[in-house]
Amino acid sequence: MPAAARSETVAALQARIAAMQARTLGARTLPTDPAVAPLLPGGALRSGVAYAAPGSLALAMLLLAGPSAAGAWVGVVGIPEFGAEAAAELGVALDRLVLVPSPGEHWLSVTAQLAEVLPVVLVRPPARGASPSETARLASRLRQRDATLLVAGEWSGAEATLTATGGSWAGIGTGWGYLAARELDVVTTVREVRTRHRVRIETGFRPFVPAAPAAPVRPRPVAVPAMEAAE
Repeated sequence: MPAAARSETVAALQARIAAMQARTLGARTLPTDPAVAPLLPGGALRSGVAYAAPGSLALAMLLLAGPSAAGAWVGVVGIPEFGAEAAAELGVALDRLVLVPSPGEHWLSVTAQLAEVLPVVLVRPPARGASPSETARLASRLRQRDATLLVAGEWSGAEATLTATGGSWAGIGTGWGYLAARELDVVTTVREVRTRHRVRIETGFRPFVPAAPAAPVRPRPVAVPAMEAAE
């Protein structure tokens, strides 16, 4: 085997060993929303690793909601259309949310800095993504700080990739009803093994119910003194 090929093989094996160690050593579980727990290896989010959720921002929000609802501070980077009301409906505590909507070309450094102080960070990378060396450096920082990275997109080296492949809305009929929930078809990929799931995400939408009309005010009889006949 040529020396260059041997070197590449050794580097690949070292990367795999490092990834396996990151998944097994010193990792702790985080509070996880019951709706997404069956999608994750071990049934829960783990610290020190990254999870990818391409195809559905709602699914990424739901991953964020578990730790946030349990009291953790969380950050969101690079998602200018992040809906605060929708996030709150899913369980994200807005008073413990650090939002950086448009970091521009500094998205990776902002994400890394937030991972220094926050236990969970959600980021949507730009189209060009991150280089392998940048991904490796951020993975090292996650392990050091015991932080969890959620990625609304593809991410190499993710502990698990939850890909939304389709879905449907529930609650609407023909000319009647309201949006009550969304059901997503999700493919979970863990170490090249894929499993299929269906997850139901309840919405915060409720039908408009007009206030009951106030009871009519009935006239009350009033005693009027009799008038003396004019002379």
